[in-house]
Amino acid sequence: MSEIRSEIRSEIRKVGVVGCGVMGSGIAEACARAGLDVLVAVSTEASIEPARRRLLRWLDGGVRKGTVTEAGRDEALARVSFVTDLGELAGRQIVFESVPEIESVKLEVLGAIDKILRADDAVIATNTSSIPIIRLARATSRPDRVIGVHFFNPVPALALVEVIGSLLTARETCERVEAFVAGTLGKQVIRSQDRAGFVVNALLIPFLLSAVRMVETGFASADVVDKGMTLGCSHPMGPLRLADLIGLDTVASIADALYEEFKEPLYTPPPLLLRMVEGGLLGKKSGRGFYEYP
Repeated sequence: MSEIRSEIRSEIRKVGVVGCGVMGSGIAEACARAGLDVLVAVSTEASIEPARRRLLRWLDGGVRKGTVTEAGRDEALARVSFVTDLGELAGRQIVFESVPEIESVKLEVLGAIDKILRADDAVIATNTSSIPIIRLARATSRPDRVIGVHFFNPVPALALVEVIGSLLTARETCERVEAFVAGTLGKQVIRSQDRAGFVVNALLIPFLLSAVRMVETGFASADVVDKGMTLGCSHPMGPLRLADLIGLDTVASIADALYEEFKEPLYTPPPLLLRMVEGGLLGKKSGRGFYEYP
C-alpha cells in the first residue's frame, strides 16, 4: 500500500469540488493545504465571494490555532479557483460532489459531472453521508469510477474519512482513492460496505434521534441531555449540539435514508425534528436549532 500511496500522491494533482457549503469548503481547504490544484464549481457568480470568504475564514482559524502558518494560508488560497461552469472541471483527475443530501439533486449533479470529464479513469467521488453509492452511480456512464468519500465536519480538523465502493466500483478505483485520501490528504481511512448510513452514521443517527425524542416527550431538556453525555460519558459534544452542528435537515435526511433501507423504528425521524426542519430551524447554519447561535 505504501508504494500505491506514493504513486497516487504524485499522480493526482488536479482536484475538482462541486459545491462550496460547509463540506465543500472543507474539502477544498484540505486539498489546497495538501498542495493540490483545486477548482471549485459553484451555482452562481453571486456565490463565489461568499465561498471565498468562507474558505479564508476557515484558514484564518487554522492560523489562530497554529495548525497553519500565514504563508501556508496564503499559498493554500492561491491554489483554489472558483468557477460557475461545470465544464471547467473537464480536465480534473478527481471530482468531489458536495451538494445537499438530496438524492435527486445529487443524481443530477453526478450525471452532469460524468458528461464533462475527459479522462476515462477520472474518479467521481460523492461526499454523501447516507445514500447508497450504487444508487448514485446509476446517474453516470462510469459506475466503476464512482465511489463514496465521506468526510466529516470540520474536514480539516477531523482525521476520519469513510471510503465506500459499490458492487460496481472497480477495485482499482477503491485502491487509488484510499491511497489518495490517506497518502496525500493525510487522513485515516475506514472502508464501509455500501449500506445506507455506512459505518459512522448507522451508529450515530439513532443516538441523535433518541436525544431528540427525550426532548420531544419532555423527559429532559436539551441542556440536560447534552450535559449528561459530555460530563457523564466524556463525549466532546452533546448529541443535540452535535445535531445542530451537522444541520437538522441533514440529520433528518440521513434518518430517512436509513429508515428506507432498514425499515427499523429507531431510524424514524421524530415529529419534533421534522417540524423544526419545516420551520427553518436547522441548527447552527440557520442561527437556531435546539440552541440559538447569535
